[in-house]
Amino acid sequence: MQRLRVNEMQEKVRYAATIGFFDGVHRGHRFLIDSLRGIACERQMCSMVITFARHPRQVLQQEWQPQLLSTLDEKRELLLRTGVDRVEVLDFDLAMSQLSAHDFMEEILKKRLNVGCLLTGYDNRFGHNRAEGFEDYVRFGRELGIEVVGGKALAVNDSNVSSSRIRRLLQEGEVEEAALCLGYPYSLSGRVVHGKQIGRQLGFPTANIEAADVCKLIPKGGVYAVTVSIEGDDKYYGGMMNIGRRPTFEGHHTTLEVHLLEYDGDLYNKKVTVSFVARLREERAFPDADALVSQMNEDKQRVIQILNAQ
Repeated sequence: MQRLRVNEMQEKVRYAATIGFFDGVHRGHRFLIDSLRGIACERQMCSMVITFARHPRQVLQQEWQPQLLSTLDEKRELLLRTGVDRVEVLDFDLAMSQLSAHDFMEEILKKRLNVGCLLTGYDNRFGHNRAEGFEDYVRFGRELGIEVVGGKALAVNDSNVSSSRIRRLLQEGEVEEAALCLGYPYSLSGRVVHGKQIGRQLGFPTANIEAADVCKLIPKGGVYAVTVSIEGDDKYYGGMMNIGRRPTFEGHHTTLEVHLLEYDGDLYNKKVTVSFVARLREERAFPDADALVSQMNEDKQRVIQILNAQ
């Protein structure tokens, strides 16, 4: 019996797929993907999530810089954890941006990826200028032999979960509600770099973090209770993080500094990941270093209480 080559075997597989940018892979996305897996099982197809390496707007407006909830690597890992059979990352470019919804469905979904059923998000639009909507996709699908099914939204606290809603929450410092919508605490990763040693002089040595991705959204400035993981270390550490410009010392640049509660070691040049648990207060200027230290001691006690309650 002749054996099929890998690409020929893939051509024999039909997929139930959904498509989107899936920034953050939040609870609304996972609700949609759970539906996709059920649809694939019913139709005896494999399940596939189709996403993009870059935000389409970055291609169309090169000067635009997104504020993302997840890097590409983080997004791919989160999507794989959903149990979907295949994650397909498309390299969105100018040529793809010019495809109409009909041509995208024909050239990419049908011919390239062998999609037999398409599940659309409740607010999802694709194709040049995003001009068409769900009814158009259904009509195109009939012509092309692709069943098109409409997905439903997931509401949390009476509002639909969306990436834009989560971004707004983080920009307002509402990290607890953002975590409720994401299904996990929002996090930032980066390397520890040398700072001005101000925290050490105050008795609160801090790790100064250089964010790994300039496109990753940084929450509103202030003081936060956080947990911290360190590369090469399987423990998680409680921490107190400050995002801001150190106004007491007339700082001018936004810094990301975290004081680990129970850590004794050299962190320089190590990759750390900080997960946000709760926001304590705004950053503000104090009359002198002693007043700042007094407030930091209060903050530390609150951080301990918050983390102990987790």
